[in-house]
Amino acid sequence: MDSMDTTTTNVRIEDLTQLRIDVALIKNVLLSEGELTDWAKHELARARKIPESECISHEDVKQMIPQK
Repeated sequence: MDSMDTTTTNVRIEDLTQLRIDVALIKNVLLSEGELTDWAKHELARARKIPESECISHEDVKQMIPQK
C-alpha cells in the first residue's frame, strides 16, 4: 500500500458548499443520462493512464482561480 502525504488546506465554507451543489448536480445529470458513451469510456481510460506527476498541483489550480 502506498503512503500518501497529507496537507492541511483552508477552504472557505462557501466554496465547499458550492462544490457540494455542483457534485450533486453532476450526479443527477449522470444518473439521468444512463450508461457512459464509448467516447466517455475512452476518455476516462485515457485520463486514468496519466501519471500523477504530470497533473497540476492543488496550489497551482488555486492560483488560477480568481479570488473574490
